[in-house]
Amino acid sequence: MLMESFFPFAETTDGVTVRVSVTFLPEQSDIDSKRWFWAYHVRIENHRDTAVQLLTRHWRINDERGGLQMVDGDGVVGEQPIIQPGKAHDYVSGCPLNTQRGSMEGHFVMVGSTPPAFEVRIPRFVLAEPTVEQ
Repeated sequence: MLMESFFPFAETTDGVTVRVSVTFLPEQSDIDSKRWFWAYHVRIENHRDTAVQLLTRHWRINDERGGLQMVDGDGVVGEQPIIQPGKAHDYVSGCPLNTQRGSMEGHFVMVGSTPPAFEVRIPRFVLAEPTVEQ
């Protein structure tokens, strides 16, 4: 129960669970300049029998006006972590938007002990100021 309350967004693909929690950061936001900023905490859990390595990430970031930004890159926050069976990898990153609401979703490309690589879905999560009805 505690895991679900701290990480309200979760999805499992091929034995790998991705959990996400989001925090609005008013101190890094500038509402007058139409800049809202969120931090998101991602936990990747390996429930498989063998290690997996995160190779790349793909994000779809939507704002409330219908704007879409795609972000692709190697690893996460400069790492391509290897996650052993029964272990997890955590990282924190951030996302600015020019609207007070939006959402993020995407996938990681991972490889196990044998090819081929596979996609692990990142659940869709909402970016919204706490004062905005969710």
